[in-house]
Amino acid sequence: MIDSAAFQGKTAAYYTLGCKLNFSETSTFGRLLSEMGVRTAAKGEPADICLINTCSVTEVADHKCRQIIHRMVRENPGAFVVVTGCYAQLESEEVSHIDGVDLVLGSNEKANLVQYLSEAWSRKLEGGAEVIGEHHSVATKYITTFSPSCSRGNRTRYFLKVQDGCSYFCTYCTIPYARGFSRSPSVASLVEQARQAALEGGKEIVLTGVNIGDFHSPEGENFFDLVRALDEVEGISRYRISSIEPNLLTDELIEYCSKSRAFMPHFHIPLQSGSDEVLRLMHRRYDTALFAHKIELIKELMPHAFIGVDVMVGTRGERPEYFEECYEFLRRLDVTQLHVFPYSERPGTAALKIPYVVSDKDKKQRSHRLLELSDEKTRTFYTKFIGTRAQVLFEKASRGRAMHGFTDNYIRVELPASESREEYDNQILPVVLGDFNHDKTALTVSLQTPE
Repeated sequence: MIDSAAFQGKTAAYYTLGCKLNFSETSTFGRLLSEMGVRTAAKGEPADICLINTCSVTEVADHKCRQIIHRMVRENPGAFVVVTGCYAQLESEEVSHIDGVDLVLGSNEKANLVQYLSEAWSRKLEGGAEVIGEHHSVATKYITTFSPSCSRGNRTRYFLKVQDGCSYFCTYCTIPYARGFSRSPSVASLVEQARQAALEGGKEIVLTGVNIGDFHSPEGENFFDLVRALDEVEGISRYRISSIEPNLLTDELIEYCSKSRAFMPHFHIPLQSGSDEVLRLMHRRYDTALFAHKIELIKELMPHAFIGVDVMVGTRGERPEYFEECYEFLRRLDVTQLHVFPYSERPGTAALKIPYVVSDKDKKQRSHRLLELSDEKTRTFYTKFIGTRAQVLFEKASRGRAMHGFTDNYIRVELPASESREEYDNQILPVVLGDFNHDKTALTVSLQTPE
């Protein structure tokens, strides 16, 4: 039983590592605790409760998780420390032995975080230090719960969790072990969450998940059914699909988005490698021909679309000639931005059986080349739109800083601090796109005055 009275007036500090899905879930946890009377601790104020939502996509992520846990314990003496997320699922016992950690929740248990927290809090008050470090997690095949999340946290945009888990088991990846097999809620429940976001004043929703194209509701609805249903929700002006596998990005879905009321001309598609041999070693479910077809169709129907692409460098088996194939494939491809990250060895993955190992030095060099290519492609894309008009959803900025926002096709813009107004936050306003800002990360804009 949850004793809300025990939490009245308490403070909480939150730290999230990893993906947009984690940020969405942390925001939901924060809202649930707020409903119990817990307020977010101010900057520098010691918290009574610390919640760390972890990532485990790479070895570096694991290391950072441990660092953050130690730091949160140190900066919040006496706080009740809860650790959840992917690292907590994969290494629950190890995390529970970190000094100062009170409660570790795996992927199945975080759906009932408030219940576990309330019960463990009571036990700690009754029994003292002996209960510190309790952990709850189940094996991958038993991760079956779906914890809903539709939150904006400190952001303007809402993040709607539409799917969780993954059933693909690519050779380099631990995510299926951390989050379980693919699962989804009903379309009706997600539509209701979108309607609630609209009632709260939300204008844009980002669809998040682990493998959202694999959406299959208990009623048998697929991702295309979900997209069509969300497009009908009044009050939501914009939707963005956070990331979708190329083999699940159907031609039918691309064509629908090109004519959609609210789905933006913005796609993020994981490629991972532009070499068919490496894709085979990764156990990806497509080849470069299929990927190129998707890009060509998007650009044919939506020439102004922003296309982001994930690329992994230095995976086992990526011989120099395979990387050169990847580079040339991406150089020719009409995409906007590359999200480049080096391969990281993960215990228990099938990739460890692949004999060819890429050195750290080569990984850095390959990353550098692709990041330079990405910068070139992004600048070229932005330049095409200088002097044009657009609609921008603005987001609040820190005092004295330029207000920023995004066009429908995800061009980041800045409105000078002198022209920024608090009332522009969460408003879609007409602008004229100017030149690049000082660090070339955005275009400057001027508000378009009514004629």
